[in-house]
Amino acid sequence: MVDFMTDQDVRKYKEDGYVVLDGLLSSQECDELRQRMTEIVDQMDVPEHCRTTFSTYHDEQLKSQGSADYFITSGDKIRFFFEKGVFDDKGDFLVPKQRSLNKVGHALHAHEPLYKKVTHSAKVQGIAKKLGLVDPVILQSMYIFKQPGIGGEVTAHQDATFLYTEPLGRVMGMWIALEDATVNNGCLWFIPGSHNSGISRRMVRTPKGTGPLTDFVGREQTYDEEKFVAAPVKKGGVVLIHGEVVHKSAENTSEDSRHVYTFHIMEAFGSRWSPENWLQPTEELPFPPLYTK
Repeated sequence: MVDFMTDQDVRKYKEDGYVVLDGLLSSQECDELRQRMTEIVDQMDVPEHCRTTFSTYHDEQLKSQGSADYFITSGDKIRFFFEKGVFDDKGDFLVPKQRSLNKVGHALHAHEPLYKKVTHSAKVQGIAKKLGLVDPVILQSMYIFKQPGIGGEVTAHQDATFLYTEPLGRVMGMWIALEDATVNNGCLWFIPGSHNSGISRRMVRTPKGTGPLTDFVGREQTYDEEKFVAAPVKKGGVVLIHGEVVHKSAENTSEDSRHVYTFHIMEAFGSRWSPENWLQPTEELPFPPLYTK
C-alpha cells in the first residue's frame, strides 16, 4: 500500500507546523458523518443550564458556573455548545435547531461508531506511523459547524494553550473537512513556522472553591496579520495541525456551512499530560490508543 502521507508532506509539516492532505475520506464518508450528526442534533436534549455560548475570547470563555461545569466535564461525553444569539431570553431557539450549534464535543471518537471508525482508520494510523509516533492516544474530538452567516471567528491561538504536555510539541490535531473549507466560509489560516517559538498562554484548572473552574496564565501574543496564510481544503481532505502552530479562522459570512470533524492525538511515549489541563482522562474513558490491533 502506498503511504497516504509522503516524505515531502512530512517535511512540510515539520517545517511549517501544518500540512493539507487531500482525500482522507471519500465524499460518501463525509456525507455519512454529516447525516449522523443531523440525527444526533435532532435527538439533542438541551438542559436549561447547558444553553452555553462557546467563545475563544478571554473573558467570555466560560460565563456561568453551570456552563463552565458542563464544559469541563465534557471530555468523556457528547455535549452541545451553541453560537451566540441563538436563544431568546426564555431559552427558546431563535434559529432552527440544526443551525444553532457551534460544536459538539468531546468524545465522539469513543461513543459514536462512525466517528470512531474514521478516527482509527488505516489512513489515520498510517499518518501517525509516518510521523514516527510510538504510542499515540486520542485526547478529544469535536464536530464543528461554522454555521452560514453566524459561524463565529476563532481568534489566533495555539492548541497547546489548552492541551499542554511536557515536553511541548506532543499534540497534533487532525482537522477533516466534511465540506469544502474556503476563504469565504471560514477556512483555517496559519503562521508557517510559528510552532518553533513555544507558547505564551495556558488555560488551567483552578483549585476547587476559588471561583471560575478555569483560568488563563499568561497572555496571547499579538500576531502580525500579514504573516497568516490561508489553508483551504477540499471536502474529504485533512489538515494536520502541530500543537504549537498559531492558527485562526474568520467568521463565516457566506451562505455555506463549513462542517468539520476534528480530533487531537498525543504521543504518550515519553510525555507527561498536565494535571492542570481542563481535559482529563476519566475512569469511564482513559485516553484510548490510536493504534488498534
